[in-house]
This record gives sequence, C-alpha cells and structure tokens, in this order.
Amino acid sequence: MTPTDTMQDYGEDAAVEQPTIGLFADLGWDTVNLYHEWASGTSTEGRESESQVILEPRLRIALERLNPLLPSTAIDQVVEEVTHDRSRMVPVNANRELWQLLRDGVKVRVTDERGRLETETAPIIDWRDPEANDFLLASQFWVKGEMHKRRPDLMGFVNGIPLVMIELKKLSAPVKSAYDDNLTDYRDTIPHLITPNAFILLSNGVDTKVGSTFAPWQFFNDWKRINDEGEEGIVSLETAVRGLCAKDRLLDVVENFLVYEEEKAGLIKKLAKNHQYLGVNRALEEVIRSKQRPQGEAGRLGSGPIN
Repeated sequence: MTPTDTMQDYGEDAAVEQPTIGLFADLGWDTVNLYHEWASGTSTEGRESESQVILEPRLRIALERLNPLLPSTAIDQVVEEVTHDRSRMVPVNANRELWQLLRDGVKVRVTDERGRLETETAPIIDWRDPEANDFLLASQFWVKGEMHKRRPDLMGFVNGIPLVMIELKKLSAPVKSAYDDNLTDYRDTIPHLITPNAFILLSNGVDTKVGSTFAPWQFFNDWKRINDEGEEGIVSLETAVRGLCAKDRLLDVVENFLVYEEEKAGLIKKLAKNHQYLGVNRALEEVIRSKQRPQGEAGRLGSGPIN
C-alpha cells in the first residue's frame, strides 16, 4: 500500500476504526496513530526499522519495572530472547515458543553478591496485576516484510509485544473479506508480525469474528457476550472488544485460554470460544465461593455444563 492508499482506506473505514480506538481508550489503553512515526527520520516508538515488530523501548521499560532487582545485563538477556529471530521455525512452533516465554518468564543468569552464577526467572508480563503492564493500541502501524510493506488496521501491544491484531472493514463489506483479502496476505508477507500474536479480531462493525493466529476461516467465531450476565455491546464489535480486550480479560485469555495440541497435521493452536471462556470462569468463581461458605452451606457447583 502507498501512503495515498492508506489515507483513502483510513477515510473509508473511519466509521468503524475510530469508534474502535475510542473503545480501547475507554478500557484504559494508550492509543497512538503511527502514520507519521518516521517523519523525523527516526521512529517515535524507537524501532530501528519497519521490519521490527516488537517495541523494544516499551519492552525494556516494562521489564525493568517488573524486575527491579535484576541488573541491566539480565534485562538484555530477556530482550534478546524475546526478540530472537524465529523465522526459520515452523510458524505455529515459533508462536508457541514465544507464548511460553510470555506465560512462564525467561530464565537468566545473574551473579550473586559472592560472585556465583545463579538462575533467575524474569517475568515479561504481570498476569495478576493488569495495571502493572503497558497496554498500547496502535493504528497506521507499517511493517516491512521481505518483499512488501503492510499495515494492519489496529495492533494491540502489551509491554511492547504485538498480541492482538484487528482488521476492520467498512460496514458494507462482508467480514470474511478481512480474512480473504488481508489476514491471509499478512500471514504470507509479514509473518514475523504473526509470530507473537495471541489472537485475531475481524469486523465490519456489525459482524465480528475472533480466531486464533493460524485458524482457517471456519474456525473464526462470534464473541456474543461480554460477561456471564449476558451483557452485550451496542454492536458486535463492541461486545468482542469489551469481552476480550479489557486488560484483565486479555491477560486471562492469553495466559489460560490458548492451547496448543499435537494432531496428525502437526501442532494446532486453538482459542477458547466465548461460552467456554465464560463457563470455565463461572465454575472457578463458584469453587472459590463454595470454599468461603461456612461449613454445611456448600451449594451446588456451577450452573450448567461448560461445553
């Protein structure tokens, strides 16, 4: 796409894109338009090139905040491990490897006060306290591949790592065109942006589908309810954004509701469906409540099957 094409597309989709950005702002995300990211000759987000997809300055600041006792050399080790080139790996294997680092932390070697080497685990994300992390929604984020440059509509970063990709279409376009015309192309032309991804959201505003990073179209599904009380947004896009991208929900989904399964065709990544996510959390909440009840007042667990 050329800059002229970008601004034209931006105008056509503003009726969907701008309200979406507003939703993320309401959820407490920082938002930034990176159309002029390179206007001064250097990136306003500290990228060394348009090929770089992890915002290293934000990652480093988050790591220093989450690991205040680690020396800078250990922080360097974490940054190196997270940003390691995984382009030669099978894409889903690379995705799982990075997800495991995000979930479990990175083991680093540090020297104690006696000069002995020790192994410490450095967390990349604080899963228990959402506000301890940096949430950024970027629009107009250009990414350069080996042959082409592409610009997904919106990218959601947590501590500088692009976990959520959102592709939007104007109201008159079928949502499947976001998959056919855009997502399949991104997978081919800018696969390194896909490597850190947790899940993908496609929408034309009134019709919204959510799927895991490598899922075929038939495995993209609706996200119909925000919570277990059946709350819905005014349109499907609002329901999906509030239901999946509120800070605590996003961290919960990434940590607990992505699964990698070995099948005959190889490793498969799956994202829980809306009813599975709500059902599991409902059951867990009921277990916690039952343990808090006085003896003899334990009630029935859950209110129905999860599946």
